[in-house]
Amino acid sequence: MDTQNTSVRPHAQSRNGGKNHPSRHAHAKGHPGGVTHDNTRHTTRFTVIGNHLAQHPDLSLLAIGLACHIQSLPTGAPADIKTLAARFPEGPTRIAAALRELEAHGYLRRTRERTPTGRIVTRTVSCNHPGRRDATSEANETPKPPTRRAATAPQQKPARRRALPTVPKPSYPSPDLLRTATDVLAGLRREDPRLLLSATDAEHLAPGVAAWLERDLTPTAVRKALAGDLPLEPLIRPAAFLAHRLTAKLPPLPPFRAPEPPPPVRYPLRNCDTCDHAYRGPDPHHCKGCLALRQTTPTAT
Repeated sequence: MDTQNTSVRPHAQSRNGGKNHPSRHAHAKGHPGGVTHDNTRHTTRFTVIGNHLAQHPDLSLLAIGLACHIQSLPTGAPADIKTLAARFPEGPTRIAAALRELEAHGYLRRTRERTPTGRIVTRTVSCNHPGRRDATSEANETPKPPTRRAATAPQQKPARRRALPTVPKPSYPSPDLLRTATDVLAGLRREDPRLLLSATDAEHLAPGVAAWLERDLTPTAVRKALAGDLPLEPLIRPAAFLAHRLTAKLPPLPPFRAPEPPPPVRYPLRNCDTCDHAYRGPDPHHCKGCLALRQTTPTAT
């Protein structure tokens, strides 16, 4: 496979110099354990796949096959996890792992973009030779003369990101409460795609959501309160918007409720050993009347 590409027109060669030479077939028959190619030159409906992909030493077999399939797709064809899972018997988990392998080795680039309607979509770019396009464009690019800078021009520093507003704190930030709060923040993007948060923003906002949860609110109620009645204009900083809501709309603590008294003890029904009447009481042998009579009657000495 290193020396043959059936997708490219072969170069001119001698009559007995190719792989169809009889001596080569005899040599292959002498080694039945090796692979023998029975190739036909394609003229239509074929895709050129590099050996650097087909024989990649680090990619899994699923990732190599998935890359070959994606490279054979026409431009504009869907290549998301849901579409690939419906096309192949492998599940979404294995396909997602294979796509991450291809991204890590440069055969795939996936970016999230926002459409004019506000919807966030994933753009997939397939690379049949990672790094080759960038190197070629840099080599063919005409070097430009360096621009002269004014000696007195001050060097601009990158703008620092403004800190997020503070959020309420729970009285007892237990790990389970903070984990539930993080799940609530992660689910906000299902209510509105504009509320997509980074891991750093979610970590900052989680104590504020925990303060709401300890006020006897369910996670669904907190999610509806934070994602409801959003403004129509784009949210420049959704994390700052949510921090303001967590502080401004913080509900009051639930009213104090006195603990309820324990229910009365219901004793089983028994028969008195003295009068043989049925009764319910703490004494397992005598009813209240016989017990009081026994306590008032002096015992003989």
